[in-house]
Amino acid sequence: MSGVEVAGIIVAVFWAILISFLAVALVRLAQVLRATTRLVSEVTDQAVPLLADAAGTVRSARTQLDRVDAIASDVQEVTSNASALSSTVATAFGGPLVKVAAFGYGVRKALGKRDAAPGGVPPRESRRTVIVGRTVPAARRRKQKG
Repeated sequence: MSGVEVAGIIVAVFWAILISFLAVALVRLAQVLRATTRLVSEVTDQAVPLLADAAGTVRSARTQLDRVDAIASDVQEVTSNASALSSTVATAFGGPLVKVAAFGYGVRKALGKRDAAPGGVPPRESRRTVIVGRTVPAARRRKQKG
């Protein structure tokens, strides 16, 4: 055997080993591609119903937002009407009511001075303290304070 024949055999063995490694790599790559294809198919089967449900949810949300928008515009209109009404009432009745309240206060003060004792202070027994809609006699008021 000459050197060329030995070199040819070594090259042939090298090529055989290289092709064996490439064949194993291609077989594994084919298995990975099959698994990937199966996975993509399963994901597609599950994703399509989910996307349909999501689309229905978005449609429902849009409908609800349209309703909320209509309600908000109605509330805004009612608010502006109430504001206009309150300013009209304040303008129409505000001045006269202030005058009536001032007149009533003046009459009360005048009647209070006329009924008061000589020092301008009402007698101690007639003074009352109002607590949450009730009148408390002066004796109980002293107990509450002390």
